[in-house]
Amino acid sequence: MPALPLIVFDVNETLLDLQTMEPTFERLFGGKVDIRLWFANLVMYSLALTAARAYVPFTDIGAAVMEMLANTQGIKLESADIREFKDRFSTMPPYPEVPGALRKLRDAGFRLFTLTNNLVEVQTRQLEQGGIVGLFERCFSVDSVKVFKPSPQTYAYVEKELGVRPSQLCMIACHTWDTLGAVAAGWEAALIRRPGNDILGVGPQPQIVGNDLMDVADQLIARHKGRGLS
Repeated sequence: MPALPLIVFDVNETLLDLQTMEPTFERLFGGKVDIRLWFANLVMYSLALTAARAYVPFTDIGAAVMEMLANTQGIKLESADIREFKDRFSTMPPYPEVPGALRKLRDAGFRLFTLTNNLVEVQTRQLEQGGIVGLFERCFSVDSVKVFKPSPQTYAYVEKELGVRPSQLCMIACHTWDTLGAVAAGWEAALIRRPGNDILGVGPQPQIVGNDLMDVADQLIARHKGRGLS
C-alpha cells in the first residue's frame, strides 16, 4: 500500500494571517497603498531577482519594496518604521483553524514540513510565535538554493533532502504560483482560498481546493483514506 504523501506547507499567508499587519501598514501609508499591493510586489520582485540570477533575502526585498512604494507616494519612512514592519512580519499569528488542522493531519499519519521564501531564522520565529513550530518535522528555506519559489530548484531541494520522489510530496499553499510550481515539479498540491487568493484557470492545477486549512485537511484525509505509513 502506498504511503501517505509528505505534506510541505508554504508559511506566509498560508498559515499566518497577513491581514493582521494591516493596522501598521495603514499607519505608515495612511491608506495610500494597500498591503496586498506591497505583498504582490514583494513576490513579483523576488521572481524578477531570480530570473536575473540575483538573490536577496526575502525580508530585505520586502523592506526595499516598502521604501519604493513610499517614494511613489511622497512618504518618508524612518528606519524605525522598517524595523517595526519586519518585526510584525515575523510575528504574524496563525489563522484560527491552523493549529487544529495541523494536529488533525498529524494525527491522521501525515508528516508535516514547511518550505518558505523566508530565511530559516525568520520562519522559525514566526512558527515559534504562533505556537506551531513543534508540529513540523523540519523547516526548509529557499535560502539554501538561493532562488525563490516557484523555481524548480526549490522543490528539487526538498526532494533531495527528504530522499523521496516528487510523487511522494504534497504542497499546501494559498498562492497559485506556489501550487503551479509544485504540480509542474510532479507534486500533489492543495490550494487554500485565503482572502484575495484563488485558483488561476490556466497552467497546472491543484488537485484540492479548500476555503481554509481545515477544509483542505478533511479533503486530504478523505483522498488518501486507507493509505498507511511505510
